[in-house]
Amino acid sequence: MQHDHPLLVRTRNVLDNGLVAVEIIALIATGIATTVAIATEIWVMIDRGSVTLADLLLMFLYLEVLAMIGQYLRTGQIQVRFPLYIAMVALARYLIIDAKDIEDIRMLAVAGSILLLTLAVLVIRYGHKVYPYREHGYETDEKSKSEM
Repeated sequence: MQHDHPLLVRTRNVLDNGLVAVEIIALIATGIATTVAIATEIWVMIDRGSVTLADLLLMFLYLEVLAMIGQYLRTGQIQVRFPLYIAMVALARYLIIDAKDIEDIRMLAVAGSILLLTLAVLVIRYGHKVYPYREHGYETDEKSKSEM
């Protein structure tokens, strides 16, 4: 099968454009939903007349989601660390909100999960420092091309 056949190339382009359109629509929908959730949470805090630590952590989760969307729109990539940060804050929020109702062993398990996620972030950051990415993930070095 020819990989550069015109029909195959056109089909790939159509599918690629379709996937990009779906990504953009999903990002816009996620951004709108997150913004509505932030506004709703602010309204709840105003209506209640107080702000709790759980409220602040929830707002932080929403901001992390928006930051992840922004980074994807700017760079076309999502760093693995962002979902890890979101998971850590979500677990911390769970501990804070339900602390009185959580069994000791479950509390230790959640705390251990936060510790594992923290270690994962440290390993990823260390890996990025020691083994940085090349531009676009490809070797653009003329020397390496000439050796082929």
